Amino acid sequence: MTTLRVLLLPGWQDSGPGHWQTLWEARFGDLRVTQHDWMHPLRGDWITRLEEVVQEQSEPVWLAAHSLGCHLVAAWAAVSRSTGKVQGALLVAPPDVAQADFPPQLHRWAVPVLGKLPFPSTLVASTDDPYCSLAAADMLAKHWGAAFHNLGPCGHLNAAAGLGDWPQGRALLLNQK
Repeated sequence: MTTLRVLLLPGWQDSGPGHWQTLWEARFGDLRVTQHDWMHPLRGDWITRLEEVVQEQSEPVWLAAHSLGCHLVAAWAAVSRSTGKVQGALLVAPPDVAQADFPPQLHRWAVPVLGKLPFPSTLVASTDDPYCSLAAADMLAKHWGAAFHNLGPCGHLNAAAGLGDWPQGRALLLNQK
């Protein structure tokens, strides 16, 4: 029997208490991919760390990314030799990294990787995400070849959105085709 291994990919500043990723880690034993610097993320370092963690897994993996973690998935998939291990990806609330007011700590992410992902994926967005318009999120989904799911007004789909352990998100991740 295949073990269900979900890798959690938080965005800038990590995911704190009450965030659905933290709750999934506690409830399901999902594995958070810990980055060496959450405050000043370097794309190459984050890609290297994700590649290490994926290669360490003996079973297939699912990726559950939030915010900048979504852009990590796209950047990693463009250069990785391990994408065949990925069964699917949930890409939640990716920011519009090309925005003029994007934080300066994230300037190395300002040019998004826009190639089609080589595994099934679903992008989940909100109509009132302060970091990405619905139109920009839809554009990312099209570039990445991801199914697009609009949750309505839910902010940045983080702890402040009140999603709890978000069973709907879990279902979107695991029921991809």
